[in-house]
Amino acid sequence: MPTPDKQLSAEQSRQVAETIREEIARRRISRQALAEQAKLSLSTLEKVLGGRRPFTLATTVRLEQALGVALRRAPAATPLAASANGEVAPDSLGSYSRRAVSRIEGTYITVRPSFGDKDAIYAYRTVIAWDEVAASLGFHEGERQDADYTQYGEVAVPNESGFVYLVTNRHGQHRLITVSRPRNTGEMYGIITTLLAGRGSLLTPIAAPIAFLPVKNVPNPSVGRISPDDPNHAVYREHLRRTVDEQFAIFLPG
Repeated sequence: MPTPDKQLSAEQSRQVAETIREEIARRRISRQALAEQAKLSLSTLEKVLGGRRPFTLATTVRLEQALGVALRRAPAATPLAASANGEVAPDSLGSYSRRAVSRIEGTYITVRPSFGDKDAIYAYRTVIAWDEVAASLGFHEGERQDADYTQYGEVAVPNESGFVYLVTNRHGQHRLITVSRPRNTGEMYGIITTLLAGRGSLLTPIAAPIAFLPVKNVPNPSVGRISPDDPNHAVYREHLRRTVDEQFAIFLPG
């Protein structure tokens, strides 16, 4: 009887996906070309790079052979904070206990205005879960239409401000999402500050309202670029309106 192909952990899959995207960009090759070299379907490659499917050992080995690089990193040393008390986050993230932030854990439909179409809304999934190794909450995005820009990182929850910070730091380049603690129904509202990709290598700082909706509260969620004729467009728009009207985030006029 054949042995099932071993799946990599969520953290290993994120690391492998990041390394592959960097190699694709550095070598200026297409995903189709890489898939052919690794003897994989383009669909499989898109799904693992977009976080919609975990990497398996066999898939990872094929990609390592095609790229000629090691994709699986050696396990990092356990952080001091985790070894001392695996249920309390480091001071840099707010020194919160796992029990204190359990309501934040879950899968969300994340919505924000589309940066390319003023009438559309952009939606994707975000999973927030406890990372045993880091001894803190972490987040990972999935089902993004622009899979190359999928983000993951740390979650800070300081008592002083009462807000939740989803922080991405890739080689010193930051993206920050600041949202409220979950309401009674689980939604979190706030602001995203990131970079807008323009022509060529042009990047422009941009900020916009953002809302995290527990997936259980959205019966038939839509993801991707949501046009006005989508059944969820009005629902998503209402949540973004609430972000501003109820002053979870304030945008000052120029």
